[in-house]
Amino acid sequence: MNFPDLKLEKRFWQSGLLHIAGMDEAGRGALAGPVTVGAVILPNLPRLSSTLRQAQGGALSGVRDSKQMTSGQRLRWAAVIKETACAWSLGWASSDEIDSLGISAATRLAAERALAALTPVPDFLLTDFRLNPDTDIPITSLVKGDQKSLSIAAASVLAKTARDAVMVELEEQYPGYGLSRHKGYGTAFHRTAIERLGHSPVHRRTFAFHEK
Repeated sequence: MNFPDLKLEKRFWQSGLLHIAGMDEAGRGALAGPVTVGAVILPNLPRLSSTLRQAQGGALSGVRDSKQMTSGQRLRWAAVIKETACAWSLGWASSDEIDSLGISAATRLAAERALAALTPVPDFLLTDFRLNPDTDIPITSLVKGDQKSLSIAAASVLAKTARDAVMVELEEQYPGYGLSRHKGYGTAFHRTAIERLGHSPVHRRTFAFHEK
């Protein structure tokens, strides 16, 4: 199991950049619901006292790629991340926007909304692969970034838990699809439900049976 660390962030901190934001998405490949992007700025640990640095590092030492966690683990870590981070935010793009713009452009829009909600403005962005918001802020995009950068991993946890909560709420509005079970992804149960019930208003009609 890969646990991300702060090696990349420390490199930028040491160069004088204070606010390094990690960004990651959840829901890109789902058949229903929004795509969500999380952004997290973690404390500049080298500037903290040794006692606080140890406490903060310990607090986040188990954070990793959200897909490698159980739902309960993600919820517990999300609370710790929010308490520890200097700043965090979420950005969303709806299923209608995904159908209208395409998934890549809609994910970029969600990332730009997350950035707009983030204070302070980051000096640098570390993003997971394919997440490229239109911004003047310099970016490094990493393949499997949530397994390398703790900031990206933290963002993935916040995006995933926030989106999961929305999908549970949508299950109450649109019963029968099992949205609270599979969170909108293309399980056999979900695809059968779409064939039986048709598309709900939160389904992505443009690629419901094509994208993985």
